[in-house]
Amino acid sequence: MAKPKSSYRCTGCGHQVAKWVGRCPECGEWGSIDEVAGAPTSSRTTAAVAPSSPALRITEVDAESSAAVPTGIGELDRVLGRGVVPGSVILLAGEPGVGKSTLLLETVKHWAAKDRVALYITGEESAGQVRMRAERTGAVHPNVYLAAETDLATILGHVDTVRPSLMIIDSVQTVVASGADGVTGGVTQIRAVTTALVSLAKNRGIAVILVGHVTKEGAVAGPRSLEHLVDVVLAFEGDKHSTLRMVRGVKNRFGAADEVGCFEQRDDGIHQVPDPSGIFLHQRNSDVSGSVTMVTMDGKRALVGEVQALANGTEMSNPRRAVSGLDFNRVAMVLAVLQARAGRKELGKSEVYLSTVGGMRVTEPAADLAIALSVYSTLTQRPVPQSTVVIGEVGLGGEIRRVSAVARRLAEAKRLGFREAIIPAATDEELPKGIRILRVADLGDAVHLRDSDPVDAPF
Repeated sequence: MAKPKSSYRCTGCGHQVAKWVGRCPECGEWGSIDEVAGAPTSSRTTAAVAPSSPALRITEVDAESSAAVPTGIGELDRVLGRGVVPGSVILLAGEPGVGKSTLLLETVKHWAAKDRVALYITGEESAGQVRMRAERTGAVHPNVYLAAETDLATILGHVDTVRPSLMIIDSVQTVVASGADGVTGGVTQIRAVTTALVSLAKNRGIAVILVGHVTKEGAVAGPRSLEHLVDVVLAFEGDKHSTLRMVRGVKNRFGAADEVGCFEQRDDGIHQVPDPSGIFLHQRNSDVSGSVTMVTMDGKRALVGEVQALANGTEMSNPRRAVSGLDFNRVAMVLAVLQARAGRKELGKSEVYLSTVGGMRVTEPAADLAIALSVYSTLTQRPVPQSTVVIGEVGLGGEIRRVSAVARRLAEAKRLGFREAIIPAATDEELPKGIRILRVADLGDAVHLRDSDPVDAPF
């Protein structure tokens, strides 16, 4: 047996080096390199150990024990894949103040209402502060147990006493494992705490939800292995200027990883929004030039929204372009194609303002045609009818390219009462009945679509 070989590891980021250095080459922190005893090396093969339980045929494994349990919040269950799986570990990450704690209090309230025990561990607030927020949102229930703890061993003691079926850790960055090196919230500590909680969940069949912080770049704080250790990773998103909140699946071992749940933040807590399309539409009594309705896909969910454009002539050599809710580079490309392929030369001397309604954020190319027609509509002062939705990607040659899930988009538009849709000519899906389909092959066809039909003509 060879002697153990020592290595050196940064307590801040976990980076390993062969010899001691004063400054970590990975994160740049001074004095963070500590010696770690390595495992002894051996040329002999490890002896076999008898397993605690025999391996079973896959047909003999009981799948009912891993059946998802609904939380009682439909939008959250949608993202999780029918509910919480016993023994699973879920990581919910989001910016400060977006409403993570409020959503989880709502979750434990619905969980406890089904005669199930929930344990809420808070490491960032006192128990009294959490109780006050629970009273404000109506989340007080005798089956919900609350403890303000940051020590991992003490938290495990609470689990032995309470025996919950659901446990919330708010947040994982505040929990300390006494046997691990590093500072609270550091890479080593987070990895040790998460590993212990994953083992607890698997061995006892307890569903665990971890609240995670995010960095200024929007990534989950801590080691990348944190996302590999857990079963489900959810991103809680929201704009401080809007009440709309989105729970987006990033990783899910039990369902689709691209589902989206919609919520609305109010004074009395957070409420699910089963039909969010109405939030992104402006209610108007008559057609308005520059406003076009589009259907975008957020994950597997079709959302009907509205894009508005305004163009003004200017004497400036570099006209201003202002964009809100859309990809600026994508908008610049569509404006260039509209100017070159549709003959709108005045765009070179016009200020253009583009915005979505209700704080909607759209980045997919399927909104290109809606952007182009909204700008064309405001230039010509000829509105697009409110009953029309527009779907399509615009290429640099002016061609309208087909996009995915057109049938699902049109089904959502039909459900909301839209009677007409402008889509790419190359679409080969089986489309729903009851909605008029207008196919366009290029941008010229789209802008001159109604020239032969003066009734309700948008252009």
